[in-house]
Amino acid sequence: MTTPTFPPLMSGHALSGQDDPFEVARQKAVLGCEAGLVTYNFGADHMAAALVLAPEVPLTQAIAMLPACGVGFQNAMGALAPPEVAIHFEWGGAIRINGARCGQLRTAAGSPVVDQIPEWLVVGFELRLWPSDAETGLTPDETALFAEGCADISAPALLEAWARHTLHWICRWEEKDGAKSLHGEWRGLLHNLGETTTQGVCSGTFLGVDEHFGMLLRDGEQTHLLPLTDLLEE
Repeated sequence: MTTPTFPPLMSGHALSGQDDPFEVARQKAVLGCEAGLVTYNFGADHMAAALVLAPEVPLTQAIAMLPACGVGFQNAMGALAPPEVAIHFEWGGAIRINGARCGQLRTAAGSPVVDQIPEWLVVGFELRLWPSDAETGLTPDETALFAEGCADISAPALLEAWARHTLHWICRWEEKDGAKSLHGEWRGLLHNLGETTTQGVCSGTFLGVDEHFGMLLRDGEQTHLLPLTDLLEE
């Protein structure tokens, strides 16, 4: 399989077998690796990758890297997939292709304290390439990349495109009004916006996201705000 090529400021670290790129990225971040490291693993029926970041702002702002990586993924798919393939995200991180779950965004930080700058932040994604069951009709809400007309997309090409587009959005986010642009892009990709949904113990109408990408859920006359930092893995 072709070795991916990464843009400036990023470097790759290939894994194999059962190694989890997200966990390896966290371990390397704890040990003080350079920001921009991308760990990745291409399996027979799945792919996964994770990016190590070194935030310069408090966690409540730095968590914007999760939607930045999500928009980067959508842009990568937009460049490689047929035009009829639709990419959306659940607020909780699930990746949906043509309406069905196909993968997951993940994130972790060196510290969960929202008003402090974490030593590191890791954002990653997992994606199914082939269905786990030949009888895909039994699980209509689950799909795989190659089952959605994307069999011509190679895992290395998708990873390269994700890294490139994600770096673009990170750089754009750092510019004046960049957060506003990212907010608009992310909002347009959210699944179930305006509909009744459940997140954790809260249910209600999904109104949208606040300036820090927190979920706004209207339950009767009460509106709940769920911060995006709730998605951090321990």
